[in-house]
Amino acid sequence: MRAVVVSQWGGPEVLTEVETARPEPGLNEILVRVHAAGVNPVDWKTRASGALIGWGEVPMVGWDVSGTVEAVGPGVTLYRPGDEVYGMPHFPRQAGGYAEYVVAPARHFARKPASLDHVQAAALPLAALTAWQALVDGADVRPGDRVLVHAAAGGVGHLAVQIAKARGAYVIGTASAAKHGLLRGLGADEVVDYRSQDFTEVVADVDVVLDALGGEVARRSLEVLKPGGRLVSLPGPDDVPAGAAERGVHAAWTLVEPDRKGLEEIAALADRGLLKPLVETVLPLEQAAKAHEIGEQGRTTGKIVLTVA
Repeated sequence: MRAVVVSQWGGPEVLTEVETARPEPGLNEILVRVHAAGVNPVDWKTRASGALIGWGEVPMVGWDVSGTVEAVGPGVTLYRPGDEVYGMPHFPRQAGGYAEYVVAPARHFARKPASLDHVQAAALPLAALTAWQALVDGADVRPGDRVLVHAAAGGVGHLAVQIAKARGAYVIGTASAAKHGLLRGLGADEVVDYRSQDFTEVVADVDVVLDALGGEVARRSLEVLKPGGRLVSLPGPDDVPAGAAERGVHAAWTLVEPDRKGLEEIAALADRGLLKPLVETVLPLEQAAKAHEIGEQGRTTGKIVLTVA
């Protein structure tokens, strides 16, 4: 099968297309023929240095996949060949999503949203699960909560806005002025231009902050939370600001993990028309390096997806 691998740690140019053996499903595993693979910041950060998630060996990157079950291993009862599935297998272990086939435990997948094609579905797993696990499992967002989403037009952010809105929250997002109309169309009730406005001066009494930026933004986000409020940080444990307890609020870091139940909830939202992934760029698998170059510029709205013939 064709696969794109990292030949050595480095820039986008180290992504190399190779021919490798097609994996075979083991106990409780399925073999998925990949139709599309999502591209995420963790992909290029891992490509640059495995230190991000503690890898010492050069990996096959990519976790977001949408495709068709090709074969099932012993013990699998959830799926059969021909079923359309999507998922985020193995994260943060190697999954090799930039390939024609992926093998992983059956419960790392869920049935693809019927209303989405494979490109749209491949844009969802990692980013949508991150938002779901942060907002629903972690922060327990409820109707009437005020939720602030930083980087609201990004891969995680634009999905977090929709998930929070579907939960009945009042949603505030930070983004450049050019993206305000887009975010309002996704359901944001208020939008703050981070380039011309200090969010701490225009936002207050927030129940939940979802922070994808870290650093100074994370620290200052404590100022807008009401007593008992919750800050969920995505960049890493070092970006969880000190002083939350003294302010009477909670701050924690979350790392996304495979989650069939979460994927099913996300698919249900998509099929009800309450969650739509924004796909800005679609490229063929052999242009994975170009996808990384685009992503690393930090100006992408929504997601980048690779198609696998």
